[in-house]
Amino acid sequence: MQFRTIIKILGQLVALFSLTMVPPALVSLIYKDGGGVPFVLAFIFSVLIGLMAYYPNRKEQGDLKAREGFLIVVLFWLVLGAFAAVPLIFLSEPNLSFADAVFEAFSGLTTTGATVLTGIEYLPKSVLFYRQQLQWLGGMGIIVLAVAVLPMLGVGGMQLYRAETPGPVKDSKMTPRIADTAKHLWYIYVTLTLACTLAYAWAGMSWFDAICHAFATIAIGGFSTYDASIGHFDSPMINAICVFFLLIAAANFSLHYAAVAGRNIKVYFRDPELKVFLFIQLALVVLCFAVLSSKQVYSNGDETLDHALFQAVSISTTAGFATDSFAAWPLFLPILLIFSSFIGGCAGSTGGGMKVVRVFLLYLQGIRELNRLVHPRAIYSIKLGRKALPDKVVEAVWGFFSAYALVFVIIMIALLGTGLDNITAFSATAACLNNLGPGLGDVAAHYGDIPDSAKWILTLAMVFGRLEIFTLLVLFTPTFWRG
Repeated sequence: MQFRTIIKILGQLVALFSLTMVPPALVSLIYKDGGGVPFVLAFIFSVLIGLMAYYPNRKEQGDLKAREGFLIVVLFWLVLGAFAAVPLIFLSEPNLSFADAVFEAFSGLTTTGATVLTGIEYLPKSVLFYRQQLQWLGGMGIIVLAVAVLPMLGVGGMQLYRAETPGPVKDSKMTPRIADTAKHLWYIYVTLTLACTLAYAWAGMSWFDAICHAFATIAIGGFSTYDASIGHFDSPMINAICVFFLLIAAANFSLHYAAVAGRNIKVYFRDPELKVFLFIQLALVVLCFAVLSSKQVYSNGDETLDHALFQAVSISTTAGFATDSFAAWPLFLPILLIFSSFIGGCAGSTGGGMKVVRVFLLYLQGIRELNRLVHPRAIYSIKLGRKALPDKVVEAVWGFFSAYALVFVIIMIALLGTGLDNITAFSATAACLNNLGPGLGDVAAHYGDIPDSAKWILTLAMVFGRLEIFTLLVLFTPTFWRG
């Protein structure tokens, strides 16, 4: 294990990450909110630590293997999550404890959107901007940005990209050079953010709110600049724009790339995962609308459809925005939507959860086993579209599912041990492991009232969810450190 090379890379990344403290400081200057000093201090602190890690190891030029790639990806999130908490610790308004600052920072960076804060609209504009910016950077996986930069620093990035990229088939490259791929993904990401910002502004948001909410929408994060989230604006048009961009961001970004590069939107219609994803979304919206209508939760059909469409898409894509407290709906619906977040977005999207393609493959495998019971000697292959998948891919999906379930159970039991009730522990685990955000019970509105021990456990759950379980779990195996 080439630890000195890893420390050098982490030093570079921390120094690079320190630049993210500059925009909130500028926002503080523009709005004169008095919140800029903590960001300046955090910038100086991060630069110094980054240079102290980099400088003594600057001549290390080791070639990274897959093992180092996994370790760097995990350390990347843990280290940057810790440094992201620094300005929040320095802040006097809000005055956060160490556990709260770390929880909020990791929630932003992993695009979970769970918050410990209340009275959000009264916070300094610089703090509000910083929270949204964290989600935007984390949304695509800051690692992709690092992969675009690291080759220029003389570091091979393919292993990093493979370790971070979601989805069961990790070796498929969109362009020959990994830095080129990362660059194209970021172009698409930034373009979508700009389009979303303009749409929000056109629909009536202030420019500040439009930028902040576009950051969280394209990242499928869920942070807002108001306690009432998107519901603050009370605008069906803003709700519709949010749903539209959430669906785009929850699709596989390689499809966006293929559509842009080939100037052909037919790639969307040919993708089996996207078809399944849209079918799930439609089914959830219809179900929510039917139940809300039958229970007469809202006064008319238009309002019912507005809330049903928004909440179904927001929760199932793991964004976690709200127009109303879905926890107050008939209990069948909140539980259904929490379970839908386990599916999440498509592989290669900014969404959380297990990803649609994995759940679809599990379904196909289940059908194959049922067919084998009827015809034991027949040979059945699993096809995704027209392509037959090798058994090793299906085995990997089963392994992922079992690991996901195991981690979920362990985290939930640990939360019960901290004194949380059943529904709070279950929903908080699901909300953080799936990078969703809002839960039920004591965490329906915010996470500020739960014990610090529960916050630390849930912070770990967020990292597990963002790193697709295995990337973090592999570090706990003796083979990893022996090999």
